[in-house]
Order: sequence, then C-alpha cells, then structure tokens
Amino acid sequence: MSNAKPDGAAPADTPTESDVIVVGAGPGGSTTAAYLARHGLSVTLLEKSHFPREKVCGDGLTPRATRALTRLGIDTSEENGWLHNKGLRVYGGRTEPFELPWPELTDFPPYGLVRPRSDFDDILARHAVAQGATLIEGANVDGAVLDDRTGRITGVSTKDGRTFSAPYVVAADGNSSRLSVSMGLNKRDDRPMGVAVRTYYTSPRTHDDYLESWLELWDGKPHESTLMPGYGWIFGMGDGTSNVGLGVLNTSKSFGKTDYRELLKRWLDNTPEEWGFRDQNMVGKVQGAALPMAFNRQPHYGRGLVLVGDAGGMVNPFNGEGIAYAMESAELAAAALAEALSRGAGTSSAEKAMQAYPQQLKSSLGGYYRLGTIFVQLIGDPRIMHLCTKYGLPRKTLMRFVLKLLANLTDAHGGDAMDRIINALCKAAPSA
Repeated sequence: MSNAKPDGAAPADTPTESDVIVVGAGPGGSTTAAYLARHGLSVTLLEKSHFPREKVCGDGLTPRATRALTRLGIDTSEENGWLHNKGLRVYGGRTEPFELPWPELTDFPPYGLVRPRSDFDDILARHAVAQGATLIEGANVDGAVLDDRTGRITGVSTKDGRTFSAPYVVAADGNSSRLSVSMGLNKRDDRPMGVAVRTYYTSPRTHDDYLESWLELWDGKPHESTLMPGYGWIFGMGDGTSNVGLGVLNTSKSFGKTDYRELLKRWLDNTPEEWGFRDQNMVGKVQGAALPMAFNRQPHYGRGLVLVGDAGGMVNPFNGEGIAYAMESAELAAAALAEALSRGAGTSSAEKAMQAYPQQLKSSLGGYYRLGTIFVQLIGDPRIMHLCTKYGLPRKTLMRFVLKLLANLTDAHGGDAMDRIINALCKAAPSA
C-alpha cells in the first residue's frame, strides 16, 4: 500500500523500489496505477508537472469513456460536477444539423460527459492515490535504466538525478513518449497522425445537451474554399465558456503546411456572430497537440516496458478520441502485469502472461483501427470527401450508422443490424 499523503504528494521517505513504475499521470497512467494498486501491487506513479495542470483536449467524452470511468469507480453524476450530454449534433451536407442521440446499448451507458482536463486528470490521479498508488509530482523522467546483460528495463531516471526501480515500467507519457524512444521504440510512419488545436470562448452556447461535431471543415467560406480532411467541434462547458477546436489528419496534402490556429479562426469567422466565437471573447491561448493513431508505436510490450494510451498510439482514427482507449488499455495492462508478477517477474511464465496485453489490444481494437486507417486515407482525397458530404451526410439512417462506427459504440453480443455489420467488418479487417 502507498504511504502517500492524502493530497497525493509523496513524503520524504518515498520508496525508490516498487512492483511497477508508471510514467505519466494522465488518464492512461493514473488508471493503470489505480488498477495495479487495486490488484494489491506497490505502484510508483511519476508525473513531470504538478496538479492541477492543463492539457490540450476537447474536454468532451463519449459513452465509451463514461463506461471506462464507471469501471474505474469514478462517480460521474451531475451532483459530482460532471456535465452530461445526450448525443452528437452533426453539421455537414445540409444547412440544418442532425441531432443523433447516443445509441441505447447493453454494453455502454446512454450519456457522454464534459469535464475540463485540468480537473479530470487531477480526479484520476487522486483516485489512484486513494487506491494505494504513490504519486510523485515534479518527477520528469528522462530515460530508462537498463540491465546491461539483457537489455531489459529495470527502472527510470529523472532529470533531477533520482532513480526509481521496478521489474516492470509502464510508459504512459503521451505522444512523444521519451521513455519509449529511449528504448528504441519510434513511431511508425504507416499510421495516420492528426493535429488538434483548441481554445475557449465565453459564449451563450455554454449550456448544451449535445456534443457538436462539424464534419465539413472548410478553410474559408463554406462551399467556396477547400474542404479539409478533419472535423471541428463545439462543446459547451456549462461554466459560461465553450471548448472550440478542430482536428486535421495527415492524409491531407496541406498537412504540416497549414497554420491551424489561423484555420480555426477562419472556420469560426463563418459561424453566427451571436455565438460569440470571436477574438474578443477568447479565454486563454489557442493550443495544439498531436493525435497518435492506430497503434503507431509498437510493440505494446517488450523487455519489461508496457505502452499505454497515446504512448502506444491508441487514438481512434475515426473521431480523434483518446481518453477512452487510454483507460481501456490501462485496465488490460494492469491485469496482465498482476498476473505476470504473481508468476515471478522476468520468468518465462511471466513473459507469457505479459503477451496477453498486446494480443488483447489487437483482438479488441486492431481490426477497428485498420478500418479507421482506410477511412482517413479515403477522406484525404477531396473528391471522396465531397461525395461523402454531398450524398452521405444528409441521410439520417446512414448517419446513425456512422455515429456508431465513428464513436465505436456497438454491442459485442447480439445488438442490431448496424452493430452486427460493424462488428463483422472489424473482425474481417487485418489487425493494425
């Protein structure tokens, strides 16, 4: 059990040895640490910054993320400060938007959530501490400590000269994952990558029962400019502000050459004045982040190192969602680690147990991510994008199907015809 203080700060006598080190206290890292502690293991959770801290994100969560929070034991009630939403409002293909309620399913709750990341990440980190993990803030990991003989990771070092040891280390340090890179695990170029930028505006649209997605993202006046392969979003925060942003995929020829902050401004200049999305109402700066998709860093386990969330490229190519998959991968990783440690760290039997983790990821998400990779390649062609928006977006039944596909919300067993089609496609596709 942890000897961390109630506020999550590690005391002076913090042990430098544990069963598992988790690097990064974002949603993936804190969830991994919480599940590991729940399994009765000693866990050291290292976070380079101090809570509360801001992260670039849309702050909107689908029912998939809601389920992950519930499984972790987080109270997502409105009384506990969570904003609930009923579904997705989609702009595209016609003047008026579609309002698509989240599907009624056995496997997922019928509501999504909104919560700022500064608060969200803090909640998950404190939850990990409450479960028994030791959280050390201000621990900026700069590399792996390796066994000279085997090349296996035995711990990590921090920029201020500290060393922490454990037989297994979880890299939950985000897209750049310096820990993974220090062990020679670089990103794959054959996987899609996105860039997202967002900011906040004071706006009368702050109270909204729906997450709002703009599937037609023009770089100027609608229908008179270039249609970009990406999407825009407007999420009411319920506090007088709206989180507004856009994501663009690297399948566009203009990827990397576009000023995304300027693109955000040009898009918003074409929204109604009364919504308030103008410079004088902006709160804070426009900030950006990379979206690593479709398992763009692999293997997810090797030589004692486990990759979770963005470090393992687990962002959904269809909709840019990362939190749900970070938390799901965390639960799977923790179960594999608990089993491996029960067999004796580093033994052949323990290594066999650890292989369950990458196998489960590929089984549950590999086919779906492969479909997502094909999808982003297709919409990277402006001609195909134009056909989709002209003939596909205005059809409500088709849009219900698209909602289930893009948000990855289907029942695994039974379900309706749409669920069965999507599940069959995912099974037929080779794993990403």
